[in-house]
Amino acid sequence: MLRLWILLLLLPGMAWAEGRRPSHCIAIADALPGAAFVQKVAFSDPVPEGLVRISYIDHSMFLIGTAGGLRAVIDYNGWTGLIDAVPDVVTMNHAHGTHWTAAPDPRIPHVLKGWGDAEGPADHHLDLGEMLIRNVPTDIRRGAGGVETGGNSIFVFEVEGLCIGHLGHLHHEPDAAQYAALGRLDVVMVPVDGGMTLDLPTIIRVVERLRSSVVIPMHWFGPHTLSLFLGGLSERFAVEIRRGASIEVGLRTLPERPTVVVLQPMVLGE
Repeated sequence: MLRLWILLLLLPGMAWAEGRRPSHCIAIADALPGAAFVQKVAFSDPVPEGLVRISYIDHSMFLIGTAGGLRAVIDYNGWTGLIDAVPDVVTMNHAHGTHWTAAPDPRIPHVLKGWGDAEGPADHHLDLGEMLIRNVPTDIRRGAGGVETGGNSIFVFEVEGLCIGHLGHLHHEPDAAQYAALGRLDVVMVPVDGGMTLDLPTIIRVVERLRSSVVIPMHWFGPHTLSLFLGGLSERFAVEIRRGASIEVGLRTLPERPTVVVLQPMVLGE
């Protein structure tokens, strides 16, 4: 408990889901390479070869940057910060207005909506060469006990041999087919608010089931909910509190022990 307070002060079966296209995340689902993290960086610095930079912008919004200069913003809400940075691709979910925008910047080449339409759930498989982006739809709650089928997407980014997942505004534990479609996520961004998405016991069970090497908490509202999440995993996961908003990680620099990495959100340009 003392260690936790100090840290806070520093603030399944290998089955193919029907109709899914091949993914190396599923093909390498048992791999667990080990090493150490690269340390604090600025989002605008060049990304070294073989690594991916993940920057926590705000709430549930992240920027993934590659060595080739590709930029993807996850849970894009229309405003990334104080500089005019146009990403190559954005993904959105519409459970709440902080996760999407009805008027994305028209200069963005690829805008991927995580919710479906009359024809069915969203189904993305965007190959940008250096990065492949796909989604696994999940349902979201609506008022008076209603459910919007396929209203959320877990987006997966396959880049530099890594599989990076963002759970979005997850409202239920994935079922067996959804877990199988996800495959192995080396890095996963997890909502830990404890109620607006999933309750903490359920999200902890999801994290343990995914067996990701790096877990990045998001969607936390102050130190209390974050501390409860960290406390629930502290016996099985290492915990690192970073002072900055970004990390660089590669297939050969994943930790030997599964690790929760807490980043400090910072809009671009601060």
